[in-house]
Amino acid sequence: MSRLLTIDEASEYLGISKLTLYGWVSARKLGFVKVGRLVKFKQQDLEKWIDQHTVKARIETQKILDGRSIHG
Repeated sequence: MSRLLTIDEASEYLGISKLTLYGWVSARKLGFVKVGRLVKFKQQDLEKWIDQHTVKARIETQKILDGRSIHG
């Protein structure tokens, strides 16, 4: 089973403020676990959320980054 992160740990992991994370919890923008009155987060769920919200580079941009020319 994955480790449960506290609100402090999860906000640091995501690079956002605790206030923002509490807002996301309230709006149910990401999954969480209630342990009594505490809010906890599965690290694997946060990783999955990050993957789902990762914006992929355009093909042309990726070719330039890879050192390939887009014109030939």
